[in-house]
Amino acid sequence: MTEITLPYGKGHIGAPIAEERIAGWIRSRLDEYRPPAGQKELAEQAMAAPIGSPALAELAQGKNKVVILCSDHTRPVPSRYLLPPMLEQIRQGNPQADITLLVATGCHRGSTAQELEEKFGPEIMAREKIVVHDCDDEEHMQYMGVLPSGGPLYLNQIAVQADLLAAEGFIEPHFFAGFSGGRKSVLPGVAARQTVYANHCAAFIADSHSRAGCLEGNPIHRDMVWAAERAGLAFIVNAVVDSRKRLIAAFAGHFDQAHRKGADFLASLCRDKAIPADIVITSNNGYPLDQNIYQAVKGISTAELCCRPGGVIIMAAQCQDGVGGDGFYRAFAENRDAGDILQKILAVPQQQTQADQWQSQIFARALVKCRVILISDAPDQIVRDLHMIPAHSLGEALTLAEQTLGDPQARIAVIPEGISSIVEE
Repeated sequence: MTEITLPYGKGHIGAPIAEERIAGWIRSRLDEYRPPAGQKELAEQAMAAPIGSPALAELAQGKNKVVILCSDHTRPVPSRYLLPPMLEQIRQGNPQADITLLVATGCHRGSTAQELEEKFGPEIMAREKIVVHDCDDEEHMQYMGVLPSGGPLYLNQIAVQADLLAAEGFIEPHFFAGFSGGRKSVLPGVAARQTVYANHCAAFIADSHSRAGCLEGNPIHRDMVWAAERAGLAFIVNAVVDSRKRLIAAFAGHFDQAHRKGADFLASLCRDKAIPADIVITSNNGYPLDQNIYQAVKGISTAELCCRPGGVIIMAAQCQDGVGGDGFYRAFAENRDAGDILQKILAVPQQQTQADQWQSQIFARALVKCRVILISDAPDQIVRDLHMIPAHSLGEALTLAEQTLGDPQARIAVIPEGISSIVEE
């Protein structure tokens, strides 16, 4: 027997499985990597040797209105290590700089004060000016032109009116943008809802290049880069973190060049060939990435690449906040045919993209191919409304999967951290 352990909320869940049933493991090697310095030192070293850019202190000279785009509460960005050296360098370049930390929520709900203090630490909370982006605040959006896709670019005027725009963030595989981090701080980070929706349209989500680990030819990425250039994003500091959310590498400098270096580093530790199996077990990497069902679609999309047609995906995600998207919930609760949902979404024109449509599209695609069992704290009826089978332990989920397939010896692929893995078919 071998013990399978999965991140779940702020802890773990597990169960023993007969070794002979396991077709293979897809594990990121992030936890095996031994960084050459501590977390604070890695951030400082990255900023001391920026990629494709002058140092932030140099960029800050003569710049009075400085804005730093920061990730929100849904992302495990080690801001406590990234922000202090950024703030220090900005004030080194201009001690009188007026600095605003703009929390790049995209279309997520606004971060609470408690969530921000947990993220930034009490000192930054007490000392710095912090504003939370609201994608629906049309009064404070500024039109910046037409994206390559044809969608309108509206951005938070705090960002675009800055004398110097910088960003912190982290890099992980992203299920349709290729990788998180870099240009994503601008779009979707501080974009208007209609801009995000145009970028996340059905045609782009369906594009074969819109997948984890792929930047070249990715139409979603192309829009994002254009938006970052138009906004004048001058400097980034992005981290790579391990399963315990510890910073193991940092990349600073030009928003695209530094981001690509970080993406290449991450891919070298996370890319694996698909392992076809009847049952695929995965997680959404635990807290804060598994706070709701909506976010759990990311890990499900990874597992889908290994699951044989008609197979079963077991997803472990605590989902303490429930569903996480009203449009996403209604799409499935009001229609019992995932194939029908998918076809309707594919027919939606770019400028008519609806709330949560992209997540619904990717989830429906998975449901057409596989059954999904969700291990969570969400109410069972809500899980069923979303066309999934509820479970409350890994052992129960495995029994349900075997019953669903009618095969107690079905072969199993294990992806302990679905979001951290890049699976190539």
